[in-house]
Amino acid sequence: MGDIFVIAEHRKGEVRDITFEMLQKAVALAQALSCNVTAVLLGGRNEPFADDLAKRADRVLVFEDERLKTYNSDLYVGILAALVQEHQPFLTLMGHTSWGMDYAPALAVRTGYPLATDASDILLEEGRPQVIRQMYSGKLFSRISFNPSPGYMVTVRPGAFKTDLANDKKGEVVPQSLPEGLQGRREFLAFEDTAAGDVDITQADLLVSVGRGVGEADNIATVKELADILGGTLSCSRPVVDKNWLPKFHQVGTSGKSVKPKVYLALGISGAFQHVAGITGADCVIAVNKDKKAPIFRVADYGIADDLFTVVAALKARAKGA
Repeated sequence: MGDIFVIAEHRKGEVRDITFEMLQKAVALAQALSCNVTAVLLGGRNEPFADDLAKRADRVLVFEDERLKTYNSDLYVGILAALVQEHQPFLTLMGHTSWGMDYAPALAVRTGYPLATDASDILLEEGRPQVIRQMYSGKLFSRISFNPSPGYMVTVRPGAFKTDLANDKKGEVVPQSLPEGLQGRREFLAFEDTAAGDVDITQADLLVSVGRGVGEADNIATVKELADILGGTLSCSRPVVDKNWLPKFHQVGTSGKSVKPKVYLALGISGAFQHVAGITGADCVIAVNKDKKAPIFRVADYGIADDLFTVVAALKARAKGA
């Protein structure tokens, strides 16, 4: 049986969390299958990422080229297709991110391996992987199986798996040569941080976050008052930004900011996976939603199934009286 491959993601000098999440799951699957975990790193010259990956994988295959310092789907597909065809991994894991959604379908077509996307879990049955995916905004789960194949490909939802930083692996770092004649039709110019603003929600210890359930823009002032009383920072989910109720720099989620507060108070937020992926680093999540079946309750440490304004009023009264 071939290895389990994990395609690393990095941006602006840091390995992204989705990489470590995939490695954590890959290690558990590899133990069940009695195979090894191989991390695949495509990066610029002399970058330090390989050492971090080697602590979590049995082997790290490293492709170094200045053209790989930033993501380029043309180069990724060319390199990874040749690598998969050479090593024939049993399972290849990629992030269900802007990167993975870009190159994974082309890689599957190039290699002929079947692809399942947006996995919230990966199981094994009769020696083949099965993928768990959410449906209907997370209210139902589907279980997807593969037809027999030499190998399989899966994109993994960010935040689906926890990471254990205390990993004692000492993987071998193996430099690789790029395929001959590799060409890219795109050129990276620059990163533009559209979420920059007057408030940095990534540094807040307490976030009071509001979602679509707030109803209208005028009601956000009530939530902002609660955040101020508690000494917290106001944040929001994507629908609030899409309606222009709050600026982009308040947004939490995969298309906003990933946050790591001590307490995350989610008010009227349903809990779509894009949002949940941004709060995996929170120490404590408290959710308030009228819908008892809202997906946010699956990740919350404490949940209140009630009208958010009732809860906000009670919290404000209690805080003022303290």
